[in-house]
Amino acid sequence: MHDLAVWVEEAAQRALRAEISLYPKPGLVSPVDSGAHADMDLGTFHRSIQSLQGYFETLADEGAGGAPFHRLRDLGRRAEEAMLRATGGVNTHRGAIFTLGLLAAGAGWNSAHGLPLEGSCLAQTVVRLWGPDLEDPPPPLPASHGSRAVARYGARGARSEAAAGFPTLLEVALPAYHAAESRGADPEEAGIQCLFAVMAVLEDTNLLHRGGPAGLIHVQQATRAFLEAGGVFQPRWRDQAVALHQDCIRRHLSPGGSADVLAAALFLRDLEGR
Repeated sequence: MHDLAVWVEEAAQRALRAEISLYPKPGLVSPVDSGAHADMDLGTFHRSIQSLQGYFETLADEGAGGAPFHRLRDLGRRAEEAMLRATGGVNTHRGAIFTLGLLAAGAGWNSAHGLPLEGSCLAQTVVRLWGPDLEDPPPPLPASHGSRAVARYGARGARSEAAAGFPTLLEVALPAYHAAESRGADPEEAGIQCLFAVMAVLEDTNLLHRGGPAGLIHVQQATRAFLEAGGVFQPRWRDQAVALHQDCIRRHLSPGGSADVLAAALFLRDLEGR
């Protein structure tokens, strides 16, 4: 079991590094620039990822034993504290700590019980073991941008996505990645296609926080136009994606929730190869 937990840790770390390495991602931090963010850059993300070393291994070990939700939550809070210390108080990976953490715990349980590590099986495990806790109102904590957007606009945040079995991840993100791969896309192209597919449909709470419903609708419409024109399979797709990236920077928009779903998709894609 320990070997599986180490492997889950490595897969999560690879997913987070792969996500931050992709470009162009509208409004998001990459090796090229900081997108619509004035308080973080590539170095911030690498420090954040390093601060999470060991977290996903621990979650897999805890999940193997069927740890109660409050135990997973406490470990997630500690990981957030380590992240904030590493970044000087900047939230880089709160969503990934939550989503990838739950999936890592589910992977631990499934491995310990001879169940597949395939995405839908992990989702079923998460819902079965921790779904009731996810559906309960979270305990009072300092509000995040995402939680404020959920409260103000009634959007479905990461907690509701998990309680519902990760529908955007399993029904949009992973199929988009696999479809791109099957058409010959390389990992960068498949990742961008996956991200845009998610952006087109997700009620991204980061976009709602920064731009309200109008900002969310604007990005969704632009993303759908990109996909309808062929996505990464159209001529000069990169120019089209960079244009939307620059537009998001001008509008101060950043689809951070979509980036978290992309990282989760890359994580599950890695687990499939085990």
